[in-house]
Amino acid sequence: MKATKFKTMEVDGIDIAYREAGNPKNPTLVLLHGYPASSHQYRKVLNTLSDDYYLIAPDYPGFGNSDFPAPNVYEYTFENIAKTMDSFLEKKGLKTYAIMMQDYGAPIGFRIAVKHPERVTAIITQNGNAYEEGLGKGWELIRNFWANRNETTENALLPAFTLDGLKWQYTHGTRNPESVNPDTWHLDYLRMSRPNAHKVNLDLWYDYQDNIKQYPLWQKYLRDHQPPMLIVWGKNDEYFPEQGAQAFKKDVKTIDYNIYDTGHFALEEDGKKIIAKMRTFMKKYLK
Repeated sequence: MKATKFKTMEVDGIDIAYREAGNPKNPTLVLLHGYPASSHQYRKVLNTLSDDYYLIAPDYPGFGNSDFPAPNVYEYTFENIAKTMDSFLEKKGLKTYAIMMQDYGAPIGFRIAVKHPERVTAIITQNGNAYEEGLGKGWELIRNFWANRNETTENALLPAFTLDGLKWQYTHGTRNPESVNPDTWHLDYLRMSRPNAHKVNLDLWYDYQDNIKQYPLWQKYLRDHQPPMLIVWGKNDEYFPEQGAQAFKKDVKTIDYNIYDTGHFALEEDGKKIIAKMRTFMKKYLK
């Protein structure tokens, strides 16, 4: 195990925090986090795979330890965050890399992959969706919000930002909620309590509908470029159920398909099994 380093890099005037582990001469894996998390969600991966791989896990603007510019200074859309992350990878000088994506990491990672298909050596998706059939019942209130954004539809979503709401993200669908470290949702709650945090996250939820419009483009990328794919999916995720994992089979020929009886953050409960799958997959496809 190589020690994880906690670094920052200025990208387009924003300090991007990131975790780095391993030797840059080894094959690279970029770890893109989900909502409401940060690079902290990949701590087990960083600790376990750093002997053989170069691992980079950035925090998006407004997330983790990265700068949190005001919404009138930085446009919080998935398109813009993807541009910032692409600039970050460019500045790091990364020419080829695999991408691991979870939740928000999918719309960010797929935008980068579409722009630079020649750079992406493989994709690992942990509940990172690219298909309409992969949108579960958890989106009901957000769909109401998309249809008519007003005070009522915004207020209906605010309980998700409470400590209990964030805890639910981590524990819902798990076999044993007591196995999930409570530091995860307490850390997210601390960040969600900052000025503008609710507005920024509501803006991102509203913008998520643009991701759905991009799905056909991402699916075409998969069909055309056929990156080898490892699927490690928590089947009890109310936002991204197993149908989203199954849908990749329509477009990708080389898939290592693994479903776990757990929730949205599958690494929390099944980290050892998932990382073992990652090691086998990466040994085969990352050179």
